[in-house]
Amino acid sequence: MQIGCVILAAGNSFRFGDNKLLARYGGKALIEWVLDAVPAERLGPVCVVTQYPAVAALAEARGFSVVWNREPELGIGHSVALGTAALAERCDGILFLAADQPLLRRQSLERLLERFAEEPDRIVAAASEEHSGNPAIFPAGLFRELEALAGDRGGKQIIRRFPELVTELSVDPAELSDVDTAADLARM
Repeated sequence: MQIGCVILAAGNSFRFGDNKLLARYGGKALIEWVLDAVPAERLGPVCVVTQYPAVAALAEARGFSVVWNREPELGIGHSVALGTAALAERCDGILFLAADQPLLRRQSLERLLERFAEEPDRIVAAASEEHSGNPAIFPAGLFRELEALAGDRGGKQIIRRFPELVTELSVDPAELSDVDTAADLARM
């Protein structure tokens, strides 16, 4: 079974005020925490959907491919669709990650992959009491749905549409915290 990975890193960071993915956290750029958490040796193709050359360089330095989002104003749905289209022909499932979750642990992603191997026709999503649905692995049977996404709605829209297909895997709530503002980053 071939599982691909799409890292969503094309947002405009309006609430942050600058490209949050390059903001320093614990001695490295915020996105590097997510890139380093990816268990690439257990995955098929890994791509980063971005509009930023500096993010692309960090991805390529790790051997990940880049999918350019030239229209980030179209929203996260557009990024999901671009990433899905880039990997769909080569994968039985795709793991989607947000690039702004620096506390996400490799072990949690490995657990998601293990569960998906047991249930390859289901959506396997990380969850805590506060958050759910990201990261998540979607099976090939839902790739068309993912490619049809648009606007500011991503994979959670599909999770809500097909709740009977979702397996949630509990993770530490801190791992699912994301950075939207400078204050969020300071709290971490």
